[in-house]
Amino acid sequence: MRFLYNIFVYLAVIVLKLIALFSTKIKLFVEGRQEVFQKLKNKINLTHKTVWIHAASLGEFEQGRPVIEEIKKEYPEYQIVVTFFSPSGYEVRKNYELANVVCYLPLDTIDNAKKFIKLVQPSVAIFIKYEIWPNYLIELKKQNIPTLLVSGIFRENQIFFKSYGGWMRKSLNTFTSFFVQDETSKELLNSIAINEVSIVGDTRFDRVQKLVETNEKLPFVNDFKNESYLLVAGSTWLEDEEKLLAYINNIAKKDEKFIIAPHNIKAEEILRLKNSLQKKTVLFTEKAGKNLSDYQVMIVDTVGILSKIYAYANVAYIGGGYTKSGVHNTLEAATYGLPIVIGPNFKKFKEVKDLVSLKGCVSVNNSNDLSEFLKSMYQDSEVRAEKSRITKNYVTQNLGATQKIMKTVKAILSNEKE
Repeated sequence: MRFLYNIFVYLAVIVLKLIALFSTKIKLFVEGRQEVFQKLKNKINLTHKTVWIHAASLGEFEQGRPVIEEIKKEYPEYQIVVTFFSPSGYEVRKNYELANVVCYLPLDTIDNAKKFIKLVQPSVAIFIKYEIWPNYLIELKKQNIPTLLVSGIFRENQIFFKSYGGWMRKSLNTFTSFFVQDETSKELLNSIAINEVSIVGDTRFDRVQKLVETNEKLPFVNDFKNESYLLVAGSTWLEDEEKLLAYINNIAKKDEKFIIAPHNIKAEEILRLKNSLQKKTVLFTEKAGKNLSDYQVMIVDTVGILSKIYAYANVAYIGGGYTKSGVHNTLEAATYGLPIVIGPNFKKFKEVKDLVSLKGCVSVNNSNDLSEFLKSMYQDSEVRAEKSRITKNYVTQNLGATQKIMKTVKAILSNEKE
């Protein structure tokens, strides 16, 4: 099976180059990988020790970020190499200040794996969540490089646990240690004779908690809110916005304000949304010189500030729950103790299932249900306060995964020094 896998990877290289002629995203994917080895040669100093962290995309990077920050804090002399699989992660974090090198991970061929690891020579390799690349993992194992999977989460329907998944199970056996989010993941790994497994939770809780601790102010939000009741709708798609508009345009009171941060900030989509609103609306990029308190809706047509905006909200709507990919990040809102409302597609996200079960987060199926929920939140401060308590406590009770992982990282790096 590994032979067939390698043939598939080599074919994928050819196919992707052809698709890149017609797709901007795939072009980034292909062209970004062409410069990786030269970048490593130029920037990696092999007289210094290195830690390698790999993430599929931006979400996984944010999951691993607390570990990166702790490593840099404890071992500032170590070089940090961060790799991404997808352009959506690399393009946003390619200038990440704590890394010596940020680059794409070359496709998982035997030659690429050997060449990459020879150039990086990591003291430890850390893979985030469920990035399993057999050739890289096998090469790491051959060279006795400790390899960790952090914030891992496994499901019964994955290939590792199928009768025909033996070749992929061998890839899992190359890891030195697994740090997983829940008991189910540990039991699944134990069922295939993998026992170096620790349940530590999700490092994202540690990451979002830092949002509260840093307490970065956004004066323009204060100016806009002006002591009114505020709903922040984050990472919204068209399906979310249609349901929100039914409430904003037809039901919302004058002292209810709304900040909408769409997932897609293309100019035509922002204009479509603005034209659909029947309330006085201002764009983030056009706010200069305006009396923001005069507006009832603000559309955030930029990236990078949503997590800070939640600090000013009374309630949060998190988008994506009406799409195939599912609801977006709820923890950024939960860390501020916000009641949360989402669409129905959330079953593959443990933290969202937990919050729904605890009733700090509510899933709604249609516009009417959403409007009823938003009315209740606006009218009943006691119910709102109870949901706030639930979401805040949930985050607080799940902190600490990073320090548990760091015990193993420290043991590895300390042994190397001796």
